[in-house]
Order: sequence, then C-alpha cells, then structure tokens
Amino acid sequence: MPRPPFGSAGEHQLQQQLGTAERAARFYDQQVRPCLTPEMRDFIGRQAMVFLATADSHGECDASFRAGPPGFVHVIDDHTLAYPEFRGNGVLASAGNMAENPHLGMLFVDFTHHHVGLHVNGASRLFSDADLRSLHPGLPTDVAPGRDPELWVRLSVEEAYIHCSKYIPHLEPAPRPAGHDAARPKDASYFTGLATAPGQRSGAGVLRS
Repeated sequence: MPRPPFGSAGEHQLQQQLGTAERAARFYDQQVRPCLTPEMRDFIGRQAMVFLATADSHGECDASFRAGPPGFVHVIDDHTLAYPEFRGNGVLASAGNMAENPHLGMLFVDFTHHHVGLHVNGASRLFSDADLRSLHPGLPTDVAPGRDPELWVRLSVEEAYIHCSKYIPHLEPAPRPAGHDAARPKDASYFTGLATAPGQRSGAGVLRS
C-alpha cells in the first residue's frame, strides 16, 4: 500500500492501532497543504514570534523560540520562508542542527486575536545575508534596528496546517516593565546558580540559542 502524502509512518501506524485513521484522513484532506495558502501567508506576516523544532543527524531534538517585529519571518513565495539569525551567545544550537539535518518545524501561534496556530514544516538551508539577498532581493532590511543578521534560514515548505484554538490561552500584549528587578538573577545564573565573573558577559558559555 502506498504511503499517504502527509504524516509520518509512525502517525499512520498509531492511527490504525487506535482507530483514528478515518478522522486523521479527513484532517489531512481538509487542513494540510503542500504549500502556503494566501490566508497562511497573511497570518505569518502578522506574527511576531515563532517556535522552532530541530534535530541533529542522530535525532537529538532541540526546541527554540524566535521573535521580532511582525513579518520578521518573511514569506518569499507560496513555497518559501526566510528569517534572520542574529548574534546570540555563540552556541548556534538550532542552526547547528540544521547544518547537519535540514528538517525544520515552525509553529506560529496567535495568542491575542484569533487564538489559532499554524504549523509549517520543511527543509531548511543556511545562507549568509549577501548570498540570500542575491537570490531574493526583496528580503526586508533593518529587521532588528542596529543589528545585522549573521545568517538567514530559508525554509522550503513541504506541509502547512492548522493548530486548533481549543487550548491556546488568551494573552494581552503589555509593555515590558521599566527598571531592573534586583531580586531577579542575571540570565547566566538564572537556572544554574552560577555567578557571572567580573568582566564576563552574561550568558557566555552558558545559554543556548
């Protein structure tokens, strides 16, 4: 029997075992698309955050998060997205995984208005800023004022589908409180209890991005 066009072998095996194959087939048929619809493109252009799923060549997984002004994830066309990677702590966990395993899962969630999510899965490729702009001159400039991308991630979309609204909480945007909370540990010691040595940048050698 040929494999269905969407979903993993493990998905389909469990669907058969648990009796959900017919319901899953309706979802694949009605919701999963091999490229971005106009509604998906518009949705991505309004989002200011995205969650990332990557794995290295051994299947060791990493989950991460990116944020920026609405549209920082740029829709190039129905089959292609791109977003910038800026200088962080130097670990490059997500990009490093993509360098050896191109599979990338992206989850966009609207917490404030329509309370719905969008999964976009596909194959990633890393580019320098100059190289990607030579291929796609319409990339946005000054995505993060005062910061230049170290890399761009370009995603070739293989499937895109809805994440239902049932358990998405409602969140209201609010300004970040001004001033420093003296009781809050610095990032480098927030989860480790390690003090930052004098002259050492917070997070150096500790945090992953």
